[in-house]
Amino acid sequence: MPFDSPSPPAPPDPAATAAAQSAANKETAIAQAGLNMTNQQTPYGSLTYRQIGKWDDGTPRYEATTTLSPEQQNLYNLYTQAQTNLGNIGVQQSAKIGDILNTPFDINAGRATELSDINKTLMDPQWQQARAGLETDLINRGVRPGSEAYTRAVSDFEKNKANAYNQMFLSAYNTANQAALTERNQPINEITALMSGSQVSQPNFVGTPQTSVAPTDIIGPTYSNYQAQLGNYNSAVSRNNAMMGGLFGLASAPLGGWAYGGFKGLG
Repeated sequence: MPFDSPSPPAPPDPAATAAAQSAANKETAIAQAGLNMTNQQTPYGSLTYRQIGKWDDGTPRYEATTTLSPEQQNLYNLYTQAQTNLGNIGVQQSAKIGDILNTPFDINAGRATELSDINKTLMDPQWQQARAGLETDLINRGVRPGSEAYTRAVSDFEKNKANAYNQMFLSAYNTANQAALTERNQPINEITALMSGSQVSQPNFVGTPQTSVAPTDIIGPTYSNYQAQLGNYNSAVSRNNAMMGGLFGLASAPLGGWAYGGFKGLG
């Protein structure tokens, strides 16, 4: 009885299997992208997707378009125009910065003197009244002009008065100095504010949809099928080997009995 010797299964071609898996992944990604690119309509505007062509490998190319509602578009136009106006004013005013910086800084000593004169006008009557009160108090206590106690008390009063006037003069100087700085810096601050208000806003782009569906597994089933075929092949070889072994056993049994009986008769 003839036996058909089984042929081993051909192993999968790794390149072809990988190419098939890549193709499945690509198709899944394309399908998922199409599912994710959902057009949207809101009270503020709309978001639409459309295919604009294909990449070199044939993958579709899309673009997303955002359209504002008429009300929102009007607000956007007004905002943009306001920024443009601020920018134009800032450009015009910025031409003055050079003149401002080229002008030596003046603390305006005349203003300090004016402030000092105003403060002195307010302080003089108070100190005169205080001096008169001091003298009256000293006399009432029996301290007479020309005495050491009288002279020391008046001297202390005059020192306090001088210190108060010095503090007033210093305060007037600082106030005039700060006012001069404010006048010098105010135009620069205004120009800076105008230019800051006209800065270009970065556009907010729509996020690209991402795939989330797992692609079809090509590699796993391919190699599983190969392993199954290889198992079947090994089983067939084992069965054939067992059958061949049984046939050889049956063929040798009669030959062995005849030989044993023949030798026995001869004996």
